[in-house]
Amino acid sequence: MLFTPESTADGSFTFFSTDYGEAFHSQHGARQEAICKFVEPTNLIEKATRPNVRLLDICYGLGYNTAAALEAIWRVNPNCQVDVIGLEIDQTVAQAAIAYHLLDGWHPKIQQVLAELAQTFRVQAPHFKAQLLLGDARHTLQQLKQAPFDAVFLDPFSPPHCPQLWTVEFLTLVARHLKPDGRLTTYSCSAAVRTALIAAELKIGSTNPVGRRSTGTVACKQSASIDLPALSPRQQEHLLTRAAVPYRDRALNDSAETILQRRQEEWKISSLEPTSHWKKRWLTLI
Repeated sequence: MLFTPESTADGSFTFFSTDYGEAFHSQHGARQEAICKFVEPTNLIEKATRPNVRLLDICYGLGYNTAAALEAIWRVNPNCQVDVIGLEIDQTVAQAAIAYHLLDGWHPKIQQVLAELAQTFRVQAPHFKAQLLLGDARHTLQQLKQAPFDAVFLDPFSPPHCPQLWTVEFLTLVARHLKPDGRLTTYSCSAAVRTALIAAELKIGSTNPVGRRSTGTVACKQSASIDLPALSPRQQEHLLTRAAVPYRDRALNDSAETILQRRQEEWKISSLEPTSHWKKRWLTLI
């Protein structure tokens, strides 16, 4: 893949993926998205007072989410030990981000450890340990034997372009790696994604929009005594429409085309309300 930095509204840069037909970040601000969609919803600032924080960064990409997390944690507690597992299918993305100096806006210590991670895929430094697992996240996630995580960043390309990492089966696997008080967060507000998270035995909430009207989603274990920001009535009704038919991949090995086709067939026979009716109803209420 060829990488050309593209400026976003907050002055930070992202890449555009020709393979997926999408940018890696919102044009409203790549750095802002990492902070507001991933770091803040997982309460990492509060957790930074602990001696150790563990992060799972699914679709590590340019490394922005991990960089923003390290910045937030070490600003509160420079002695906090942060352990990171990053899942990524294309190692050249992180390497290109370093080559183009896209992490230069972060603290030099963060730049140093993430540059090493991009090149060697494993880092052991003062207050920081990280490993970048390369390959299909559906398979690399099954290899993890480490303790569960305080925070999970779920940041694949959008469901229509990368449905493999938004299925009920994959998110069920992800949920098993959350601590009892851990949080998962994603930029997506897709009804299909939210339904899959609920099917994975997580409870969900809505995160604030970043530069646009669309919210994100935060989730935790159903047993957790955590109050998440409630979904609006409009969002709750969205989960009762055909848009909420989830993606499925029972063997965690199907192609994107197969997963999309399976969902389309399930959508056709669904007894749920047509999403167009929901849109029309709420349009008249705005």
